[in-house]
Amino acid sequence: MKILVTGAAGFIGSNLAYSLAQRGDTVVGVDNMNDYYDPRLKNARLRNLFGIEVSGDEAEVHPATGFDTSARKVAQLPYGQEIWSPRFPNFHFYRLDIADREALPRLFADKGFDAVVNLAAQAGVRYSITNPEAYVDANVVGFLNVLECCRHNAIKHLVYASSSSVYGLNAKTPFSEDDEVTRPASLYAATKKSNELMAHAYGQLFGLPSTGLRYFTVYGPWGRPDMAPMLFANAIANGRPIKVFNRGDLMRDFTYIDDIVEGTVRALDRTPAPNADGVPVKVYNIGCSRPVKLMDFISELEAALGAEAVKEYLPMQPGDVYQTYADTSRLEAEVGYHPSVCLRDGIAEFARWFRSSENPLA
Repeated sequence: MKILVTGAAGFIGSNLAYSLAQRGDTVVGVDNMNDYYDPRLKNARLRNLFGIEVSGDEAEVHPATGFDTSARKVAQLPYGQEIWSPRFPNFHFYRLDIADREALPRLFADKGFDAVVNLAAQAGVRYSITNPEAYVDANVVGFLNVLECCRHNAIKHLVYASSSSVYGLNAKTPFSEDDEVTRPASLYAATKKSNELMAHAYGQLFGLPSTGLRYFTVYGPWGRPDMAPMLFANAIANGRPIKVFNRGDLMRDFTYIDDIVEGTVRALDRTPAPNADGVPVKVYNIGCSRPVKLMDFISELEAALGAEAVKEYLPMQPGDVYQTYADTSRLEAEVGYHPSVCLRDGIAEFARWFRSSENPLA
C-alpha cells in the first residue's frame, strides 16, 4: 500500500512509519516540526529510524534532494521539500502542516495514496488551557483538511488518532466505546471527540471509511518530554523533585509503544464495513487494560533508574482525570489486538533508552 502518515516525526507517528516501511509499504511522512516540545527529539527520531537529518550542526547532503542541512534550524528546512530516507527507499518525508489548504491537497494529488493515518495533532491536556487556538487550528481545521483530501482522492481507509481523554468525567470503568462521551474535561478532549463526529459525518455523506483509535497513555523510548515518564526521569536524573498530582491518587492505563503500533497496523489493515446505519466507520479503544497506580509507576521507574525520586505532592490539575482504563475487548475480537509488554519490562526499556546516547535531551 501507499500510505500517508501525518505527525511522522512524533512519538507514535515515527514508530508507526518505521513499522510500515519495514514491512514494505510505500510511506510518505509529513510533520510541521513545530516547537511545542524540543524539536531535537523529533529530529533524532527521524535520524535514528530513517537516517534523515532534518536539522543539525553537522553537514549532510541528501543524495535525492541535494539539500544541505548543515547548521540549519528545523523551521529553516524548505517547506514542502521532499527528503528521501537513506535507510528505506520507500519512505519519504515532508515538512508540511496538515492545515495547509494548498500544500496538502497537492501532496494527495501527486502521490495517489491508498490509505491515510492521521496522527498529527496538538497534544497535551494542560497546554490546551493556555493555548486553545493551537488545538482548534491543528485538531479541527487540520483534521477537516485531511478529511477533504481523503474525500476528493478516493482514499480507501482513514485511520486517525482519537484519545482516551474523550471519556472525560466518566466514573464507570473500564471505559467502553459504547459509553456516552459528552463531558470532556479539557478542550483537547473536546477536539478529539469532534474528530470522531467529523469522521462519522464524512462516512455518512461521502462513504469515507474511517477508524478512530482512542489511545491510552502511550509510553516508551522516544516518548514525549511533556509526559510523565520523561518528566519524572529527567527530574530524578537531575536531583529535582517530581510533581505528583492529586497527591499520587491517580491511575493510568499505561500502554507500551510497540503494542500501540502493532494495534494501529492491525486496525489499518481492516477497513471497516458499513455499520447498522450503513456508515463505514469504527472507533476502538487501544490500551493495555491494566491500569496502574501512579505511585506504583513511580516505584518501577525509580527501580529502573536506580534512584529514589524526591516527591512534591500537589492537588489535581485542571483538565486531569482520576483514572483511565480501557476496555479493549472490541479491538481484540475484531482485529486480533493483544498487548504483550508488561509495565516492568516497558519501563526497563524506556530507562535503558533514557540513559543512552540515543536520547538527544539527556
